[in-house]
Amino acid sequence: MIPRYSTPEMTALWSDEIKFRKWLDVELAVCRVLARRGVIPADSLARIEERAGFDTVRIYEIEEVTHHDVVAFTTAVAEKVGEDSRYIHYGLTSTDVVDTAQALLLREAGELLATEIHRLMDTLRRQAMAYRKTPVMGRTHGIHAEPTTFGLKFALWYAEMQRNQRRLADAFAAMTVGKISGAVGTFANLEPAVEEEVCAELGIGHAAVSTQTLQRDRHAQLLSAAAICAGTYDKIAQEIRHLQRTEVREAEEPFRTGQKGSSAMPHKRNPVKCEQICGLSRVIRANALVGFENQALWHERDISHSSAERVILADSLTLLHYLSRRLNTILADLRVYPETMLQNIQRTHGLTFSGQVLLALTRKGVLRETAYAWIQRNAMKVWAEQIDFKQLIAADPDIRRHLSFTEIDQLFDLEHQLRHVETIYQRVFSSSGD
Repeated sequence: MIPRYSTPEMTALWSDEIKFRKWLDVELAVCRVLARRGVIPADSLARIEERAGFDTVRIYEIEEVTHHDVVAFTTAVAEKVGEDSRYIHYGLTSTDVVDTAQALLLREAGELLATEIHRLMDTLRRQAMAYRKTPVMGRTHGIHAEPTTFGLKFALWYAEMQRNQRRLADAFAAMTVGKISGAVGTFANLEPAVEEEVCAELGIGHAAVSTQTLQRDRHAQLLSAAAICAGTYDKIAQEIRHLQRTEVREAEEPFRTGQKGSSAMPHKRNPVKCEQICGLSRVIRANALVGFENQALWHERDISHSSAERVILADSLTLLHYLSRRLNTILADLRVYPETMLQNIQRTHGLTFSGQVLLALTRKGVLRETAYAWIQRNAMKVWAEQIDFKQLIAADPDIRRHLSFTEIDQLFDLEHQLRHVETIYQRVFSSSGD
């Protein structure tokens, strides 16, 4: 991923230096297990652990000749170890090292991402509490529907992020396994117990069965979980973009001192950060499709997945880490305009209470279709003439035969319409100790 959309921590994790370090960790873990089993002499193991290392540039040089990165790696390590290097990579195939090392790397990537998501969820919770009683117009199809609260938007996003958190945790857990089962997964050269011991030493699980590779449904699950999480970010950012429109202006992303919105129009304050989130979320979703395509490999393995994974795993997790941090910054410093929210609720002259009137009439015994027709004829008049809906309802002789002025007043009470929001909060936050 380009530096513009990366974080230093995740970028460092996906460097070749770290990858080769993880490969060496796997090779050395195998050597230690084989030494305990008497395959490698103790003095050879001691020299291997003392001397084993690599020079990244040297690996690149060797690969120019071998056209095989793992062979280049083991050759570079052997140059440093000397004669005892004959015990390194003993009984292994390349993917034993690559896939097992990838599990170590993904474990660390998952920890980085989990930390950032936890911070984002803290912000969502805090904003949900801050705006739990702030009325805002709820919209369906982009049109005023019924009032909700601004805090309830954050509560909904928080609940969705709880699901994302679980999906990602499950996906990373599925990825945190290794395999030391050989060329086609039959343990032709090393016993299954070696795999179990090596993976235990590395602090990861082992696959119950594998071919030359770990099966790529695991990778597809991780990329899918990342894509779904990115979809949540897309949804949140898109909501802010809509709320920032000039005609709405109920909330807007932060606009810093010295920031410029347009090279041509000095007045502009555009939702560029949210637009960036929406755009980059598409990249993560597209990468998930590649993960699905990687599931079907030829027989016990081909290499068609490998080149794609070098791009999509690093890019998707780096982007998700970056977007988690970016969205958290936006939401923590979001500009919110409660007065405008109230003004927007009032813009339709009370039409948003039409559903309350409909239910009240049906409770009085009026057929739903009849009540709907009475209310709609008044609602259409409000749209056409921009007059007060409540007054029209109170003046309609059909409606007045069933509803008193006092009852009509109660139906147009905003606080009464939002009376159950607190129950929703208890559902969302009680399970997390709030």
